[in-house]
Amino acid sequence: MSEWLEQLELRARLRAKAGLARQLRHRPAGDGVVDLAGNDYLGLANHPDVVAAARSALDAYGLGATGSRLVRGSTDAHRALEERLAGWLGAETALVYSSGYLANLGAVRALTRPRTLLVSDAHNHASLIDGCRISGAEVVVTPHADAAAVEAALAAAPGRPAVVVTESIFSVDGDLAPLADLHAAARRHGALLLVDDAHALGVTGPAGAGGVAAAGLAGEPDVVVTATLSKSLGAAGASSPGRRR
Repeated sequence: MSEWLEQLELRARLRAKAGLARQLRHRPAGDGVVDLAGNDYLGLANHPDVVAAARSALDAYGLGATGSRLVRGSTDAHRALEERLAGWLGAETALVYSSGYLANLGAVRALTRPRTLLVSDAHNHASLIDGCRISGAEVVVTPHADAAAVEAALAAAPGRPAVVVTESIFSVDGDLAPLADLHAAARRHGALLLVDDAHALGVTGPAGAGGVAAAGLAGEPDVVVTATLSKSLGAAGASSPGRRR
């Protein structure tokens, strides 16, 4: 046990020495500051209508789902939300997750089977990277926003099932992925395109339907989307719209 503790303490010291140590800073309710570091892009987290709706849901269902969705935790509110999201994003149906991180893990894993090749952008979010890792599939990391490199990676693996993995608006850089070009490359090689639309939902595309909609790809059968509800929508959770089985 002492050896484990020593290793953990050593890692903590090395992180601090490298300038990578981070500390939580707690904010009080109603602190009145202008938040330029958060993801509440449209200021909806404290909108009176949103707060009132959350209060109404608490009164109706209580705090927490009381179980997994397959057992007891799926409510009418979940169904209504999924139907509204699907209609907004141009899909037949949608599945709500408890976080964007889980949505990305679930999407990557669900799309992966033996011999699948995952072609992942070098600047993808950690959740997509972790999804690629736990899938057990071969992963090729391509230069950032480089559709030609993606095409080359797909061309080098003819006949293999493949998924191109990208964000629409990249969370750190804030730049746009060339979604139309990536989709064209994926379609030429029979691959799927998986897009994390977290930072585009609500702020780009027709009616704020996100980067995939802005690229004219909403509803395409070979495009899979994940979109968090904790950015522009000011809430929590995530959604993956798609086709019915």
